[in-house]
Amino acid sequence: MSNKLFAGVDEVGRGCLAGPVVACVVILKKSIKKKLLRDSKVIPFKDRMYIADHIKKNSWFSIGTASVAEIDKYNIFNASLLSMERAIKKLKKKPDLFLIDGTHAPKKIKNYKTIIKGDQKVKCISAASIIAKVYRDHYMIKLGIKYPKYKWHKNFGYGTFQHMRALKKFGVTNYHRRSYKPVHNILSK
Repeated sequence: MSNKLFAGVDEVGRGCLAGPVVACVVILKKSIKKKLLRDSKVIPFKDRMYIADHIKKNSWFSIGTASVAEIDKYNIFNASLLSMERAIKKLKKKPDLFLIDGTHAPKKIKNYKTIIKGDQKVKCISAASIIAKVYRDHYMIKLGIKYPKYKWHKNFGYGTFQHMRALKKFGVTNYHRRSYKPVHNILSK
């Protein structure tokens, strides 16, 4: 086993109709309980919060975001890479290699490897997905207090039936991604 330092990188919120895209970078410490680390999408909400706290206490991590305005300006693909770049830039500890979920990496990153379904295969990427998801979920829950009609505390900005119905009935907020077809279609009416 090498002593190389690996950093997992993942982003969440690409498919949402509202809110930012959030990326996280994680370097795990030896004290981490690796059996807790799985793809964030298969971990129940309450368990994710507990696991995210454990990861934060047993890793070096940083978070980067790209706003709704940036998503609409640059498109979600480029905004996702921008959120990753910001998270990587903020990381205090420098790894030997960044392991990035998916097929693309930010252009400014040199020492990386992309891994398809990395959040399911690589523990440090799973950890990044968990922290990013918990961060974004909490952001959307807080935003949902201001905009209760959209049920963001339940759908986190995804295009669920209730969210779509609220969009049609109450209109588009500044937190909706106007470049996304369902939102754009409502604005076009």
